Amino acid sequence: MSTIRKIYFARLIGRIFIFLLSVCLFFFRPGVFAPLEGMGFFRSFGLMHLLWIIWMIDMLAQLIPIQKHISIGSLKVFRQHFRPICEKINPQAIKEHAKSAARSAYWVLVVWTLLIAAIGALHAAHVLSHVHLFLITVAFYVCDLICVLIWCPFRLMMKNRCCTTCRIFNWDHLMMFSPMLFIPSFYAWSLFGMSLVVFLIWELCILVHPERFWDKTNAALQCANCTDKLCTQYCQKLRR
Repeated sequence: MSTIRKIYFARLIGRIFIFLLSVCLFFFRPGVFAPLEGMGFFRSFGLMHLLWIIWMIDMLAQLIPIQKHISIGSLKVFRQHFRPICEKINPQAIKEHAKSAARSAYWVLVVWTLLIAAIGALHAAHVLSHVHLFLITVAFYVCDLICVLIWCPFRLMMKNRCCTTCRIFNWDHLMMFSPMLFIPSFYAWSLFGMSLVVFLIWELCILVHPERFWDKTNAALQCANCTDKLCTQYCQKLRR
């Protein structure tokens, strides 16, 4: 098992712990979730603030070209992780691939939007409270790494080889924090707003530099050069 895969599994365990802790607090210490209401974020400091800091750091890390303990699937957006295959830099081929990948990505966006709209409708009908939306967010937080390490349903829609070449790899926080859109508070909207910034920067980079996101033009994304070994369930190299 690669070092980064071990780190990601440790993170998955940590996320599961956060989810279970959140569920326990929901039943036994509901007052902990006070920062979710209005400007409650600024009234006191507690466990919710620690989680807010962790999430903000996670999102900022996606905007900084650091190399340690981050998958190339996320880092391919940066120039220093682009290893051009010069003889295959064909502008027309890149353009066609980018269009095809974008169509698949937009279908994922449509499906996710429908899911979030259903969650929003349940909230509007008072079936789901603000805390319920927070718990759904934390559940998505766990599912994010399950998709990376175990099985990803979006791969079926995207038809990508693995996470390394995934067109929507950095959509994770936007998808995770989507339920927060329905909570009118600084806590929720600051997280959703930051996730939207990460999403827009990612999409802008794909628009300007699509060659960085395709394994036919970026050698760093090819199986032969993979050092992450995150997606062992898909990686043919590891099965040999």
